[in-house]
Amino acid sequence: MNNIPPDFDLESYNFPLPEDLIAQTPAAERDESRLMVLDKKTGNTAIKSFCDFPELIPEGALLVANNSKVVPARIFGRKSTGGKVEFLLLSPIPLIEASQCAEGCKAMAKGLLRASKGPRKGEIITFDHGLSLEVMDKGEFGLSEVMLHWKGDLRSIFEQCGKIPLPPYIKREADESDLSRYQTLYACDKKAGSVAAPTAGLHFSPDIDRRLAERGIKRAEVTLYVGYGTFSPVRARDIREHRMHKEYIEIPGETAAMIKEAKAEGRPVIAVGTTSARTLEGAFRETGEIGPFKGETDIFIYPGFTFNVVDRMLTNFHLPESSLIIMISALAGRENVLNAYKKAVDNRFRFFSYGDAMLIS
Repeated sequence: MNNIPPDFDLESYNFPLPEDLIAQTPAAERDESRLMVLDKKTGNTAIKSFCDFPELIPEGALLVANNSKVVPARIFGRKSTGGKVEFLLLSPIPLIEASQCAEGCKAMAKGLLRASKGPRKGEIITFDHGLSLEVMDKGEFGLSEVMLHWKGDLRSIFEQCGKIPLPPYIKREADESDLSRYQTLYACDKKAGSVAAPTAGLHFSPDIDRRLAERGIKRAEVTLYVGYGTFSPVRARDIREHRMHKEYIEIPGETAAMIKEAKAEGRPVIAVGTTSARTLEGAFRETGEIGPFKGETDIFIYPGFTFNVVDRMLTNFHLPESSLIIMISALAGRENVLNAYKKAVDNRFRFFSYGDAMLIS
């Protein structure tokens, strides 16, 4: 008999989703997505267009967005036997500490290896543009530690031979359009290290930015390199037993100051996406205050969590039983979220990364 309270029972976060509602391509224009507005206090919902977003935000509100950039981290190589191997680099390239060796550069990194016969520990995999790796250790669910070997600039190599790692529920190969559309317009070139986009930010366009600025709504930036932790499935029936993988986050001093000022003046802090919310609340958990931060977080936000920084959130529609739908349920209430998701399905909203948006107000 299951005695787990519903808010902590993984199966309580399931919902029926027709496969044809999983967006395979982005909207024709960034700001043409639909927007559901969910009042977290009453559970009331309204269906809008993302073009309405600037008028739905209180004047003086502060948006906080994740400026990390997606790299073409999915590459294809060969074993010495000729067998094909797929490798997804999970270590953010800006954080990889390289050292010099006789062949050029080398560094330890983490990633997902996939082959018809899994590469063994000690095996060498070769890629184009002089990149190779040695399998150093193999963990659970395909996660491996590898030693990378290369010459020149590592990011350039991945940009030349890699592909944008679209999520597995997008049933097509990445193409040229994804190089731009699977990035936010404010993605920072120096923060190129994510394996997935902070998708709530994909809806922002120059026109949206202009209209927000006209209403005195500023945007501050944080960095979370989106990796395995954000998308790793919740495997514990009692979600309180789930352990998140660590992800690297940064809050610049300027952003911290803008947040402190907004909180002191009673202006709402609105996280653009779950990764921004995770950054803000993860840093607060580590330090007990709002301030600059650089480091890792393994925070798992589920119902019962007290938000110390985030007041509202803009987000996309998430997978059933994922850590992301659990997080927004902590902010808006599980039943409110599931009722809103049912309305989204009934009204044929588009789901997941390239889908429509939800504003939790």
